[in-house]
Amino acid sequence: MSIYDIKVLNRNNEEVSLEKFKGKVMLIVNTATGCGFTPQYEGLEKMYEKYHEKGLEILDFPCNQFGNQAPGTDDEIHEFCTFKYHTTFEQYKKVDVNGENESPLFKYLKEQKGFEGFPGLQGKILIPVVKAMDSDYKNNSNIKWNFTKFLVDQNGNVIERFESTVTPEKIEQKIEELLG
Repeated sequence: MSIYDIKVLNRNNEEVSLEKFKGKVMLIVNTATGCGFTPQYEGLEKMYEKYHEKGLEILDFPCNQFGNQAPGTDDEIHEFCTFKYHTTFEQYKKVDVNGENESPLFKYLKEQKGFEGFPGLQGKILIPVVKAMDSDYKNNSNIKWNFTKFLVDQNGNVIERFESTVTPEKIEQKIEELLG
C-alpha cells in the first residue's frame, strides 16, 4: 500500500484520491481553529504561496480531538481560516486522527513516522497536557496535539513528522530541499 492508494473527503464531502498529488511534495497537517498553535496557519499560507508553483501541496485536515479546539462545521472552519489567515490551500473534511474512527490517511502516516518527542520550550509546556490524556504518550505513534505535520516527497515517501511545536518556518528548508 502507498499513500496514493488512500482516498479522503474534501470539505464538500467529495472523494479525493491522493494519487492526484503524485509528483508533488505534500505537507499534511491536522489543524484546529481555537488552539494556541492556530497562528501557524499564517506560516503555512506563506509557504504555500512561495512554493505551490514549484510543487508544494498543503493538505489541511481539521480535527476536534484535542480540547475541542475545532468546533463548528467544515464550512465554518473554512470561513474562519480564509477570513482570518487568508488561506488558499485545500482544506478537507474534519477527521479523527486517533482512535476507532481515525482517518485511514492518519493511520498510514503514523505507521510511517512515529512520535519522537516535542522540541523546544513549547514542548515542555505541552508535555503535561498530553501526558494527562495519554500516560504512555512517549511509546505510541498517536497524534499528540493539533498542528502535527507530515512531510511527503514526490514519490509518496513520508520523509518526516513535525510535532505541533515545530513552526512552518522551521521546516521550510526541508521543503526547499525536496523541491530541488
